[in-house]
Amino acid sequence: MAEVHELLRAHGRQSVLQFDSIERRVVDAAADYLTDEEGGIGFLYSGWAQAALPHKRLANDEPWQVRTDRVNLLVEPGRKTLVDGGLQWIGVPYGSRARLIMLYLQTEALRTQSREIELGKSLRAWLKKMGISPGGKSIADVREQAERITRCRLTFEVQQAGKSALVQQLIVDKALFTDDDEDFGGSGFLERTKLSETFFEQLRRHPVPIEESAIRHINRHSMALDIYCWAAYRLHALAGPISVSWRALHAQFGGGIRRLDHFRETFQEQLQLATAVYPGARIEVRPSGLLLSPSDPPVAPRKTVTALRR
Repeated sequence: MAEVHELLRAHGRQSVLQFDSIERRVVDAAADYLTDEEGGIGFLYSGWAQAALPHKRLANDEPWQVRTDRVNLLVEPGRKTLVDGGLQWIGVPYGSRARLIMLYLQTEALRTQSREIELGKSLRAWLKKMGISPGGKSIADVREQAERITRCRLTFEVQQAGKSALVQQLIVDKALFTDDDEDFGGSGFLERTKLSETFFEQLRRHPVPIEESAIRHINRHSMALDIYCWAAYRLHALAGPISVSWRALHAQFGGGIRRLDHFRETFQEQLQLATAVYPGARIEVRPSGLLLSPSDPPVAPRKTVTALRR
């Protein structure tokens, strides 16, 4: 899967863009990743590398569930009280914006070793940290996903070493926004938030290190983000090559895509994007699914330890 990186090093971006066999967005992501000098190490809870949020909006009262042979994830939507005393369903978080918010919160919590997280002096500064252009629609999208994250409830059931661990939790104890709608970048935006104690402890026990430069260059593609995080978690821990069937991949990544043939096409496109920012990933596409081989992690263990000690 590292062919595009070898071509870029040998011929440069403009020449590789002429190749009909490689999509432009894959070339651009790989080239931007290779020249990104900002660096940075991010973290996420390992459960999110095995089961993720929906890619698209669900009905506001609809829960989200992912069931694999390793993890069962249930995300239940929250509700808020209206002025007239009624209750309104908020809906579960979804899409790339929700994933970026979650990655940011988890990364900052581990960097500071604190449940309390500094969001920045303004919403625009926070958006910039996550690689989101601070335009009007982006602000509205982030506010919506932040409210969904604040109000939803998670249940992770993880199967490991023949044992089952059940984790039920809120993500944050303190909202990311107030209900003041006057100015998303002003009084309606809180400068600090706080992860729930249960979620923070799970994150501390089971962190997955990722490269922030990788996330920046695929930050609009929710499935590519999921595949990258899964590969970062899975590949370096393999003792030898293993096969993963299309049906197993569909169960984990294909929520919302009913037909397996449609999923296969979409997944392979998103896999190319994910590996464009993970050159060391050794993944082979086969008719039956994927062949995964032991690979170097995207972040060297020494760098991970250094980042966690800061």
